[in-house]
Amino acid sequence: MKISFPTDIKSVSKIFILLSSLFIVVACNETISDQKIDAAQAGTSATQNEVSKNIFEHDQLETPAQNTEPTPNIWPRIQAGFTMPTDINHQALKSELSWYASNPLYMQRVLQRAEPFLYYILEETEKRKLPAELVLLPIVESAYQPFAYSHGRAAGIWQFIPATGKAYGLKQNWWYDGRRDIYASTEAALNYLEQLNKMFKGDWMLALAAYNSGSGTVRRAIKRNKKQNRPTDFWHLQLPKETRAYVPKLLALKELIANPEKYALSLHFIANTPGFKQVKITTQIDLALAAKLAEIDLKTLYNYNPGFNRWATDPDGPHTLLLPIKAADTFETNYSLLPADKHIQWTRHKIKNGETLGHIALKYDTSVKHLKTVNSIQGNNIRQGKYLVIPVASKNKSSYALTSTQRIKATQNIKRGRGKTRVNHLVQKGESFWTIARKYKVKMHSLAKWNGMAIKDPLKKGQKLVVWTKAMSSVATINPNNTIKSIHYTVKNGDSLSQIASKYRVNVKDLHRWNTIKSKYIQPGQRLKLYIDVTEQSSHQS
Repeated sequence: MKISFPTDIKSVSKIFILLSSLFIVVACNETISDQKIDAAQAGTSATQNEVSKNIFEHDQLETPAQNTEPTPNIWPRIQAGFTMPTDINHQALKSELSWYASNPLYMQRVLQRAEPFLYYILEETEKRKLPAELVLLPIVESAYQPFAYSHGRAAGIWQFIPATGKAYGLKQNWWYDGRRDIYASTEAALNYLEQLNKMFKGDWMLALAAYNSGSGTVRRAIKRNKKQNRPTDFWHLQLPKETRAYVPKLLALKELIANPEKYALSLHFIANTPGFKQVKITTQIDLALAAKLAEIDLKTLYNYNPGFNRWATDPDGPHTLLLPIKAADTFETNYSLLPADKHIQWTRHKIKNGETLGHIALKYDTSVKHLKTVNSIQGNNIRQGKYLVIPVASKNKSSYALTSTQRIKATQNIKRGRGKTRVNHLVQKGESFWTIARKYKVKMHSLAKWNGMAIKDPLKKGQKLVVWTKAMSSVATINPNNTIKSIHYTVKNGDSLSQIASKYRVNVKDLHRWNTIKSKYIQPGQRLKLYIDVTEQSSHQS
């Protein structure tokens, strides 16, 4: 068929206008479809008003819009990575699922905290071909709270205890705790989980149970079941109560995120793009200065870098910071213009009679090790009249609100309900959480919690603790007869620490701590110091 084309200008113009109009309509329809798909992927549906508004806005266009596809949502990517089998009919899982579904505000808070870190953790699981359910594990562990600290001394979003953290390469010192470092702790956690998964021959439920309670606990439970000819899967093992709930919690979260509409959960949009960027620094830097260079507030900086305990980065590294994407670019530009000697402020301190490196380090909020390094001091001896150069913070201590010290102070200042009186206790030599709790007639776990600590944390002489007692109590009336007494006991032939502890109703661990005993053996004639409640002794012996 022969096609004739118009040659006059008016006809050509009409055809061009018609074709342009058709192009605009097609573009509008495609954009609207993309928006509907994106809304559905987010676990929510666009309202009719929103769709109508989008149509209206596109109808006003006089020229085709540029192809600006919406940023993809991360939730479909996470959902696609789920691989663990989930039996939603199991009672333990049902119970956890019901709780999460009934607490949408809790889920909203947790997912908002998780937002900056989800992309990074998902990327790392995908690189290792691990199930995407692991992205949700920090919800179970810590509710994605970067500064989370448990009664068992576990820290960070992945809740590493000190020993396990060290075993997996997480540095822990006065300046820095790698267990709270998002970057370092995620790598360590995934290494640990991979190892556990191999140990339990690809059974992720057993691996997760071991992550919570220890591989030895799970292996012993399996061994018991084998002896009794019982199944050795997670659901049939006799495990600690916390662990029996731990795995169902993760599976419940997986079910909830996989089917948000079913449980009326609204998953807010989280971009499938990096939430932060790791930037390099050359030396130790004052965190207040780093925040200024990045043009963000100090609290935001700490929330992205919760591994730093103090007002500055660790002088021995890691020499990196995590920053929001835009802030990272700003920081790198400003940092490149800053001379290296301006990263930290310095002062000179004249050593006074009786001062030690420990006293001076405490005064200036630095470490003895760093003082010795920057001043080329080999031993611990310093001379009166000599000068030390010392790194100092550019702002007052209270400005660094998320340092270890300031977080503890904030915890201590929380009012603990009606009818409670605050008592400030100064730790004496030989005291423990047990002796102090007994003195004030409070629970050890409560005492530790009031002070942002765990009951296994060591106490130092002179340390300040807060105790919340009943309103009728006071320092004078809590223990009016001063029944906690210090005594000395001379070890007799045949004595053991457990026998002595039982006799005086104290803890063997406290005997070790009070007397700095490293061995489990004691010798006849050895003198031991004990802190006992005399009323307990009389009632016990009568």
